[in-house]
Amino acid sequence: MKKLGILGAGKLAGIVVNAYKKGMLKGYELAAIYGRTPEHAEELAAGTNAAVCTGIDELLKNKPDIVVEAASVVSIKDNVETILKNGASLVALSIGAFADNDFLESVQRTAAENGQKIYLASGAVGGFDVLRTLSLMSSGDMRQTFCTHKGPDSLRNTPLFTESLTDSLVQKAGQSTEVFNGNAKEAIELLPTKVNVAVAASLAGIGVENTQVSINSTYGMSGDDHCIIAEAAGCRTVIDTFSPTADIAGWSVVALLINLESPVVVF
Repeated sequence: MKKLGILGAGKLAGIVVNAYKKGMLKGYELAAIYGRTPEHAEELAAGTNAAVCTGIDELLKNKPDIVVEAASVVSIKDNVETILKNGASLVALSIGAFADNDFLESVQRTAAENGQKIYLASGAVGGFDVLRTLSLMSSGDMRQTFCTHKGPDSLRNTPLFTESLTDSLVQKAGQSTEVFNGNAKEAIELLPTKVNVAVAASLAGIGVENTQVSINSTYGMSGDDHCIIAEAAGCRTVIDTFSPTADIAGWSVVALLINLESPVVVF
């Protein structure tokens, strides 16, 4: 029985905890939950034997084998080294933290030195197996693009938002306006909470500096549509995923945890 720790107490963490309460995570014991808002962590822990923690050190005192991160890029950067050095592997959702190559190399060394793993959840996309396969087939000689469409309201309070994106006199229903074009590293620097999926897909393929990203605001749209196109070794794949909410990201963690304990692994 593996002991599970949860870093974060928001909606996505709640999906993982509720799956545990429903008996979907056989082979795991929920040991501890740490979130910035103790009341939220207490609500998640209700009905379980999980400890509600006030810091990462307290969470790690409960000796989790795996810590699920459903918090933020900052939380990853602040805590991943400590988690790995204390004998726990990490399941990460805020994968944008690993767009920093120096940071990625550092945590890879720490994980190897401590016999632990960092698992990158697929979040709101998929097809990482195909991207990795094509990259290997072509020795990295691959073209990879990531195109995302979002409703304009999801871009509020970011450098990419302008009021014209929500103006019915300027935009027509379903009309898309490209608001960013660059690589995945540049994209996550602008939108640290919005394009973790682009970084995840990049790491599965040809890296954050070689994956071209297009971000588009679509008038009247709710949810996100992410499309990955990769071409290599005479092969071409298109992975297009629409999700009306972020729930799919939380469920991707549930799927990953089940996979880790299953005698049949779906890769």
